[in-house]
Amino acid sequence: MKTTQTTSRRNFMGAMMLGATASTLSAFTHPVWADMTTFDHLEMNDAEAWMKTIKGKHRVVYDGSYPHHGFPIIWNWAYYLSNNEMGASDEEVTAMTVLRHDAIPFALHTDLWKKYPLGEMFHVKKTDGTPYDRNPYYEPQAGDFPLPVIQGIKEMMGRGAMFCVCNLALQVYSGAAAQQAGTDANAVYQEWKEGVLPGIQVVPSGVWALGRAQEEGCGYIFAGNTI
Repeated sequence: MKTTQTTSRRNFMGAMMLGATASTLSAFTHPVWADMTTFDHLEMNDAEAWMKTIKGKHRVVYDGSYPHHGFPIIWNWAYYLSNNEMGASDEEVTAMTVLRHDAIPFALHTDLWKKYPLGEMFHVKKTDGTPYDRNPYYEPQAGDFPLPVIQGIKEMMGRGAMFCVCNLALQVYSGAAAQQAGTDANAVYQEWKEGVLPGIQVVPSGVWALGRAQEEGCGYIFAGNTI
């Protein structure tokens, strides 16, 4: 049974990464996805209004689709640093990081990292190779980033940076976690959604956010490396 569940999850995520085709759409028919909760109109209004708060002349959106050793957060910090060095204040800058696909745990409370455990699930590891049992990039500790001056998500939001998380990915991965644990998928999804950290906006999907941010004048940058 565990093998079947793992295969189903991999097939689904393969469809998400490579694009839905005739050979991969069958993954959506698995019962675990049958009761996926929709993103209601009030939540959509909140997401749309949040997008309108993008400010300043210098605007960029980072596509954080994988953990990439924290680069979806590091590059957000680097954009502010570089613009400050060029004479722009934080008020003239907006860097948005879209946490989607395998980077969604960076939007979640450490309690969820311990319970599920997300470090192992999403391959977020310490320098010694062991998986994290806490969120390392919201309020980083010594050694989490390669340089101690790099600021985490909470501090960057205090400077005006914007972070959002993909609701679709929350549904998919919480559903997979629920299936493996034999628990109710919708209950786990609600738990994950309630575990999104303060200041991080839930959006209908990461790709929706990337598109809307570019409509608001943000340049697109892939946040990571090819490894």
